[in-house]
Amino acid sequence: MTTATFDEATNVHRAPSAVGRPGESRPARRRPLGVEDLVARALSPFARVEPQEALGVLLLAATVFLLLTSYYLLKIAREPLILLGGGAEVKSYAAAGQAALLLLVVKGFAALSQRVGRLRLVGIVTLFFAANLAAFFVLGRIGVPLGVPFYLWVGVFSVTVISQFWSLASDLVTPEQGKRLFAIVGIGSSLGAVFGARLARALFDLVGLWGLLLAAAAFLIASFGLTALASGRFEREHRAAAPAAPLAPAGGFALLAKDRYLQLIAALVLILNLVNTTGEYVLDRALLAAMTDQPAALAAAGIAHFKARYFQWVNIAGVGLQLFAVSRVMRHLGMRVALLVLPSLVMAGAGVMMFAPILSVAFMAKVAENSVDYSLQNTARQALFLPTSREAKYQAKVTIDTFLVRGGDVLSGGLVWLGVHLHLPLRCFALVNVALSAAWMVVAWRLGARHRSLADGR
Repeated sequence: MTTATFDEATNVHRAPSAVGRPGESRPARRRPLGVEDLVARALSPFARVEPQEALGVLLLAATVFLLLTSYYLLKIAREPLILLGGGAEVKSYAAAGQAALLLLVVKGFAALSQRVGRLRLVGIVTLFFAANLAAFFVLGRIGVPLGVPFYLWVGVFSVTVISQFWSLASDLVTPEQGKRLFAIVGIGSSLGAVFGARLARALFDLVGLWGLLLAAAAFLIASFGLTALASGRFEREHRAAAPAAPLAPAGGFALLAKDRYLQLIAALVLILNLVNTTGEYVLDRALLAAMTDQPAALAAAGIAHFKARYFQWVNIAGVGLQLFAVSRVMRHLGMRVALLVLPSLVMAGAGVMMFAPILSVAFMAKVAENSVDYSLQNTARQALFLPTSREAKYQAKVTIDTFLVRGGDVLSGGLVWLGVHLHLPLRCFALVNVALSAAWMVVAWRLGARHRSLADGR
């Protein structure tokens, strides 16, 4: 006697024969494909997406796309303001000022999260920053010097808004979903960075520097509309999920003080930014050394073209990795391997720089490093918060992604200051990054093991 089979492609049970006989069941009618099925199929080359998840994850990807577009518009606007209003030296030491401001931001964000639900929290923060942009536009149009204040503000905006988005995303999905779907969300982030940089160049000629601020505010407000839609989609899917209520009074620093897992994430972020910022200094110093014999005008043009080519390759490689590598690495090789890829790559690049401290080597090393950082490393780092509490997702995560990110920049600034005063060659900075990468790998290894234990419920 033959039995019915299940067709996984169409999600229906089929009888063994298309011709019905007396007493036999007729073949099940094929369910027509809906919009969600089509979206899930379109996303399948990049990650496994269930039909009921398709529209929600697409909305999350579109949200972060708009956020990154907004950020890159502001990033382009801040450069002439800080360089003409403060100089390169002021820019290099501004990280310390951002770290001090972020102490206040962390405290304010924690207090607000204890009073309102998650969607209202996102709305308040989004509208606050949009109102700031309107104020900067007015002040800039009447001639108020804004170089340093605006640079500090953009630093606070970038880490706060992006961290808040990933906090919400990790709260809306289950840990199992996050491992699959964050690769799709990361595609929106990578594409937003590319689109924002290109759009900024086009808009600058049309609306000027101050017009970029209003355009950024518009993208920012639009992102909240998509956030609300995405939140509604996932809340309907997980009716038994944790309520979107105000958080328990805890605070990011208090959570860090008592949770070993969060401490490992904090150490990872601190070392990552210390190494990355120091590597950027090595690249810039090699670039300036290559332009030593050039006249000022040719040197400026050479630096501009070099940086344009550098960012272009970083973005191209980052998007390619996000599209075709990230989900596969995380699904088949696991979180530990995903976390170890970047420090291994940095160690190799810095090791080569110790023996060949030249511009071409620094260029290739930093392109490889930053493209992996913006794709695989970023997605894995956001997924680390999936098995944590809601308080950790919002309060501890914002503390780590704001204060400790800038803390790594401050430590790098101190390292550069010391190296400059001791007249250390580039080889010494590369050696420091090799040593830091070794410590980074130890932290990543232990963090991957701890994440697996939490994900398995042990």
